[in-house]
Amino acid sequence: MSDEERPQLSDDERSRLEEKILTDSARMGLDDRFHFGCHPGISCFNTCCTDVNIFLSPYDVLRLKSRLDLTSTEFLDKYALLPVQADMKTPVVVLRMNDDEAKTCPFLGDSGCDVYADRPWPCRMYPLGLAASKDTPDGWRGERFYFLLKEEGCQGFGEAKEWTVREWLDDQGMDAYDQWGEAFKELTLHNFFEDGGTLTPERLEMFFTASYDLDKFRDFVFESTLLERFDVDEDFVEEMRHSDEALLRFSFLWLQFSLFGEKTMRIDPDAAEALMGEKK
Repeated sequence: MSDEERPQLSDDERSRLEEKILTDSARMGLDDRFHFGCHPGISCFNTCCTDVNIFLSPYDVLRLKSRLDLTSTEFLDKYALLPVQADMKTPVVVLRMNDDEAKTCPFLGDSGCDVYADRPWPCRMYPLGLAASKDTPDGWRGERFYFLLKEEGCQGFGEAKEWTVREWLDDQGMDAYDQWGEAFKELTLHNFFEDGGTLTPERLEMFFTASYDLDKFRDFVFESTLLERFDVDEDFVEEMRHSDEALLRFSFLWLQFSLFGEKTMRIDPDAAEALMGEKK
């Protein structure tokens, strides 16, 4: 991971922003309604695709690098900023804007988004935002709700088309993105961090590689002794050779085990016995 100059919110600033959203925003449920439309005929079309921070999830990177026929390493080198801050707890990946006056999105074409079918989660969600209060100590999930992001200059809210929140999420194909996002949150919001834990630079690098740089992680999985030391279903191993989604599932299990000590991986009994024999 490398340091970049583009300013980012610190963890404290992000927490304050989230708290303000939780306090001030009108909360919307799945059946609440709003007016919105975005199309080439609207005067502000494409202006929201300039000078904006688009935070990418591992699934965003998976979809985009496949769409562009790039390896994950190539995609990250060309299209991502990887800011490093003193207080960061987990990896942060931001889409790199073009180096032009307007700082346009690299995927913005004359007729709109050139990667529309595989656009990142924030682009799909707009004009909706998603927030959730923290889980309670006794295990209850925090309240999840939606709110409208009314950006200055956006004319879409004056369109006649009406949606429920549920209809918008379905139209934007949010299911897979939400599922992967929730799985990633289990890592980034782990109790390890709530209890004051921090990752060493080496472990932070491992976190980044396993979640974002999947092609590099695949090399690690299949060119090291990792699979010899753990009991992993053979069919799942074969699926990981060819499926990025299978590999991402495995990477999350591996990170839960290796970073947080969760029992998501089972040590192969033969490997454990051989290791014990070496120690005698």
